[in-house]
Amino acid sequence: MSDTLYTTAPSADGIDGHIPLQKELDAFAYLDRLGIAYEWTAHEPLMTMEDCLAVDERLGFSICKNLFLCNQQKTVFYLLLMPADKPFKTKYLSKELGIARLSFGDEAKLSELLNLTPGSVSALGLIFDPEHKVRLLIDRALLASPHFGAHPCINTATVAISTDDLLNKFLPATGHVPTYVDLIPPEE
Repeated sequence: MSDTLYTTAPSADGIDGHIPLQKELDAFAYLDRLGIAYEWTAHEPLMTMEDCLAVDERLGFSICKNLFLCNQQKTVFYLLLMPADKPFKTKYLSKELGIARLSFGDEAKLSELLNLTPGSVSALGLIFDPEHKVRLLIDRALLASPHFGAHPCINTATVAISTDDLLNKFLPATGHVPTYVDLIPPEE
């Protein structure tokens, strides 16, 4: 893993051994079209929040936890963005949304709706959801951070943008209107 932070998109030929997938190039091109400044870094695949700690240190802030969820009938899908250090219990979010039971969405639906794979769940995948089949949920605690970090649709890179750009440029461009939630830590 390199310590380099880049401020321009990778080329299709790659950079420092990192060869981007087309969906990653699409995510960077989307940010560029919107005039959103970013820094990004390449790294080994990150599958857990613990794996992200070294990237957090390099970026200078914690990237958020991104969860792909669905209702019990698997007919309504959600992308939840929440602080990395906040534990997640489905019953608290289900109660806040007035839904009987939430569970994790399956890999096939994740790929179909957001063009993502497990370990790469990211708000940037919303560029692949023009019909708004995925509802965006954001824990209000994330709004306190001036920075937002996520994978550019693949878990071998992480991109950092301003939270303001996420909320006021990126999301309006995708047409996804977030529902803000207040996730209660399990100890409360």
